[in-house]
Amino acid sequence: MSSRRSIMTLFSAPNDLWSHRTRIVLAEKGIGIDIISVEPGRLPEDLLDLNPYHSLPTLVDRDLVLYDSRVIMEYLDERFPHPPLMPVDPVARAQFRLALHRVERDWYPLVAQIEAEPDRKLSLKGRKTLRDTILQSEELFKVRPYFLSDEFSMVDATIAPVLWRLPYYEVELTSAPIIKYANHVFSRPAFRDSLSDSEQEMRLP
Repeated sequence: MSSRRSIMTLFSAPNDLWSHRTRIVLAEKGIGIDIISVEPGRLPEDLLDLNPYHSLPTLVDRDLVLYDSRVIMEYLDERFPHPPLMPVDPVARAQFRLALHRVERDWYPLVAQIEAEPDRKLSLKGRKTLRDTILQSEELFKVRPYFLSDEFSMVDATIAPVLWRLPYYEVELTSAPIIKYANHVFSRPAFRDSLSDSEQEMRLP
């Protein structure tokens, strides 16, 4: 991630979906940035001072501090416009934002629910719900190489962290279109570069 010089810093959690999708955007754009890995609940004092919500990820760019992952991603896409991760057309852009909203609202809370329940037997319902929710979008994965697009986008950066974690959560998808899509996204060099050490371990044999 060092092809462009920058004084930006990203405070990122190593296992967090919101942090992971932000790191994917950084890697896709080749932005040089200092990534500080922070365990939730053990935030450094400077981050506590910068972010009133004490949340991750948090981006610091000179005097600018951003602490919502969607805001961070859109800022990065506008500041570093190549490659673009959102369409220019207003209608397509709105459709992408709606897709982002649905994944954030429907998928991400289910992952948080699974992670909050250490007993795999008790989390069975949440894992089944997550699987069924993902499968509801199966037809959309058949249409184009990426989600709603011929090019990698911010929506893919948001979907990929969930699909990457499914084996770790013991959620099995038998959908050929979604598996094909996931493997296509996972094979991107930028996706590999975005993974923290602990995220890589989620897929170790």
